[in-house]
Amino acid sequence: MDAHILEWLGLVARWIHVIVGIAWIGTSFYFNWLNDQLRPLETPVEGVEGEVWSVHGGGFYRVTKFTVAPDVLPERLHWFKWEAYSTWLSGMVLLILVYYLNADLYLVDPATGVTAAAGIVISLGVLVGGWLGYNLLCRSPLVNHPILSALTGLVLVSAVAYGLSLWLSDRASYLMVGAMVGTVMAGNVFFVIIPSQRAMVDAMAAGRRPDAQRGADAARRSRHNNYLTLPVLFIMVSSHYPMTYGHGYNWAVLAVLFIVGVAVRDFFNRKNQDQRYWWILGAAALAMLALALVTAPSPAGSTSPDGPVTMADVQGVITQRCTPCHAKEPSYPGIPFAPAGIVLETPRDIEARWERIYAVAVAARTMPLGNVTGMTEEERVVLGAWAGSER
Repeated sequence: MDAHILEWLGLVARWIHVIVGIAWIGTSFYFNWLNDQLRPLETPVEGVEGEVWSVHGGGFYRVTKFTVAPDVLPERLHWFKWEAYSTWLSGMVLLILVYYLNADLYLVDPATGVTAAAGIVISLGVLVGGWLGYNLLCRSPLVNHPILSALTGLVLVSAVAYGLSLWLSDRASYLMVGAMVGTVMAGNVFFVIIPSQRAMVDAMAAGRRPDAQRGADAARRSRHNNYLTLPVLFIMVSSHYPMTYGHGYNWAVLAVLFIVGVAVRDFFNRKNQDQRYWWILGAAALAMLALALVTAPSPAGSTSPDGPVTMADVQGVITQRCTPCHAKEPSYPGIPFAPAGIVLETPRDIEARWERIYAVAVAARTMPLGNVTGMTEEERVVLGAWAGSER
């Protein structure tokens, strides 16, 4: 397929992914807030767990939650599922368009010896295996011990991240962990939450009392999804910052990002229950500061080439290794436009982007992507020495 068409399809898929993802996260946040805000009725009613009064948009709202289900099934019942399904499906479309159809460029790192086909198989295996492993964990006795099961999950996610860092490109390894967690979340909705709700509705329609245990299982999975939202967002955002996925211990950096995301979500969930543990936010902030210090690049020009470096030397490296993609009309196959709109064709272009060039080509070594143009260590030394010199 024409690269230009693929680029536009990717734009549309990304737009849809962001929109439906916001809708899914919004409903997750709202319903978890709703559960945490439930208060007993002033006059108790049998079968009613609690209610919430709120005001929004010039109107008052009263939401009541039943312990299991009402005595009579309402004529109109709203379901919340398409937000999750649409987010996962649009994410898969993006994964195919960007990473699978351009696997040699984005998915695999030639230095690992993993082929494009093998990279795709590994990627799909992570998606399926991630769900199966998580589901097995939820069906084990560990699920009754939240802290222990959370620590087990963190270890497993870190192990997957470490393995992917050995097989795939650094950027793709982060993306695949996010896709795996997103698949787990969508799997919770598709395989557990919606079937549980449908079973409750069917039981009521048949005149039977719904199974409260299935409802409790669905509520637990919904809570898990709520805690996983911020880690997924952290991972997706961090893919734009090479000091995370480009670090030598990128899997450990990702584990800390994961912990920070869960901690921040936990703070707000506790706050919704009138438990303000401000130390949790403080600890999360300190963890981010620690990450900033740990991932800080070494000083530019700490390794020197033989002799002084001139702009002609730098432009020679950039023209050969970077400009095939970063040009007004890229020459590299499959790249119709300069990535991120960054054009590096003239000395002026290079001067304007020297900090970014140093960050991705010298400090993190994440560019060129998969080192497809073959930038050598000597050339990275030239760029590092130039970045640290007076220009």
